[in-house]
Amino acid sequence: MILLLVFTTTLLLLILFVIIKNGETKGKWRLPPGPRTVPFLGNLHQLGNDLPHISFKKLSDKYGSIMFLKLGSVPTLVVSSADVAKEIFKVHDVVFSSRPVLYAPKKLTYGCSDIAFAPYGVYWREIRKTAILELLSAKRILSYRAVRKDEVALLIDSIRKSSSSSVPVNLSETFVCFMNNVVCQVAFGGVKYYLGESGDAGKTKFYVMLRELQNLFAGFSIADFFPLMGWIHKFNGLDARIKKSYRKLDAFFNKVIDEHINADKSSKPDVEDLVDALLFRSHKDDIQSATLVRDQIKGILMDIFVAGTDTSAVTLVWTMTELMRNPTAMKRAQEDVRTKVGTKDYVEESDLHKLGYVTLVIKEALRLHPPLPLLLPRETREDCTIKGYNIPKKTRVIINAAAISKDSKYWEDPEKFRPERFLDYNVDARGQNFEFIPFGGGRRGCPGMNFSIVLVELVLANLLHCFDWKMPPGMKGEEIDMQEAYGLTPHKKIPLCLVANGRQ
Repeated sequence: MILLLVFTTTLLLLILFVIIKNGETKGKWRLPPGPRTVPFLGNLHQLGNDLPHISFKKLSDKYGSIMFLKLGSVPTLVVSSADVAKEIFKVHDVVFSSRPVLYAPKKLTYGCSDIAFAPYGVYWREIRKTAILELLSAKRILSYRAVRKDEVALLIDSIRKSSSSSVPVNLSETFVCFMNNVVCQVAFGGVKYYLGESGDAGKTKFYVMLRELQNLFAGFSIADFFPLMGWIHKFNGLDARIKKSYRKLDAFFNKVIDEHINADKSSKPDVEDLVDALLFRSHKDDIQSATLVRDQIKGILMDIFVAGTDTSAVTLVWTMTELMRNPTAMKRAQEDVRTKVGTKDYVEESDLHKLGYVTLVIKEALRLHPPLPLLLPRETREDCTIKGYNIPKKTRVIINAAAISKDSKYWEDPEKFRPERFLDYNVDARGQNFEFIPFGGGRRGCPGMNFSIVLVELVLANLLHCFDWKMPPGMKGEEIDMQEAYGLTPHKKIPLCLVANGRQ
């Protein structure tokens, strides 16, 4: 009874607050167009049952590529146009460079101590600089060549074992575990982890855990739209799910950090890994103004562990999916690799610059299936004007990269998989061509883009070079289910399972 009374009172106060604020805002600002709001919910009820990037695309088709919504009590700007994205990234980037504090990410990233969700400021600039210098610079990425070579060889050998018995390979799970191996070795110092487990059982549990994390990071949280109602998650199960994932990951990160602290310093390699840099570098120079505390280090590791693993794996899954659905493109990609690499057992990184069509295939897969269909939400740091519209301070900003990359203004037959389109349309994914921003742009663009691209190219080239791929018995490529699962990154709802036959 008391709980019901508290809930009712809070609800009434929120309705009153939203009505008052709506009236104040409409009288003061020339806001972008958008659908009419209703008390309390704002426009939440208009998002429907589709995945968020699809729901926002449908609304933008009706109200415009710069659209203002009220999601609960949160003012929200939705951008679905390359022109508007360009103005945000190039003209007002600092204004749009902060992050909203979201309920689950705050808890899972140790109070937004990571790179992705930290608010814009000195702390974010320092940790981003350190991560790039110690893990993601061009020099460091080149230094991981031996790790990539060894892990790709292990991946190919593992698939060969499956091919000998014609057992379908779960590529969705395989790619996630491969990426995890690479990330753990380069960031954590040469040790492979599956959250403390080993073998196939450990791989499966790790895959399930990563999917759950994606659901939590992107999931619907009442507190994200009605901040005063965060208490309700103690009763609807969300807090319990967050705590379960948090405990598992926290124990894992503590283990990694303790191993580095207790390591024999006399036997440490000449090149520090990221954990060593975060633990010890701040004592040696002025890159950081103060020593990072343990929870801050764990927040950064969360980014590297989750984002570094997931986005690359998802890109590989969708690339192979599209090739299986488009046999002409598959044949051309395989010929591109095999004629230029010859009879080598594996494709080496030194071969990649020769493989023009494979590069086009990856670009087209990124266009159709960007790793973050909705780039991580931003928040305005001050009032500004975009395309003649007033955007208030503390407005949440959602950039619909999936809608932009399928805009018929820039892309002919935007829903079709046609790698050849990039032969005449010279754009890249580095955030300077705003009709194609799979890794975002501006200050908050993905710092791990170069790390990811070279891995994806190397793995895909080897898969095409070493195997002929077939659907499981009784299935055809055009019958592959293309549904996306809910999450920050668009996993296939049904894992991709293919039969690998050794190259004849």
